[in-house]
Amino acid sequence: MHEWALAEAIILSVVEEAKKSGKNVFNVEVIVGELQSVDLEVFKFALNELKTLVEQEQGVLIKSLKISRERAKFRCNRCGFEWELSNEKLSEDAKEAAHFVPEVIHTYLQCPRCKSHDFEIVSGRGVYMRVS
Repeated sequence: MHEWALAEAIILSVVEEAKKSGKNVFNVEVIVGELQSVDLEVFKFALNELKTLVEQEQGVLIKSLKISRERAKFRCNRCGFEWELSNEKLSEDAKEAAHFVPEVIHTYLQCPRCKSHDFEIVSGRGVYMRVS
C-alpha cells in the first residue's frame, strides 16, 4: 500500500510548508505521472483521511485538494520526434511493467518516426505537488 505512504509524505510536506510560511490555509494539487503505479482511488482516500487528521490535530486547512494525471510523453534522442504513450498500443503486461519500472518502457516502445529505442521520458513520470 505505497499509496498511503505517498499520501502521508504529501500531507507532511504541506504541514512543513505551514510551519515555514506561517500560513495555515492551502490549495494543493498533486500531479501523478501516467507511468507511475498508483491506485488513484486508494490514493484519494488516503489523502482525504490524512487531510482530515491534519486539519483536526494541527490546524492546517487544506482548502482544496486536486489530483491530476500527467500524460507520459517521450522525445527521441536520434531524430527529436515527440509522442505520447496514449498513441501507443501496449499489451497489459507491458503497461504493468512500465508502471513498476518506468525505464523498461524502452523495451516496449520505439520512436514512431525513426524506430530508435533511444528516447527520453519527457513527462508522466513521478509524483509531485504544487502548494499555494
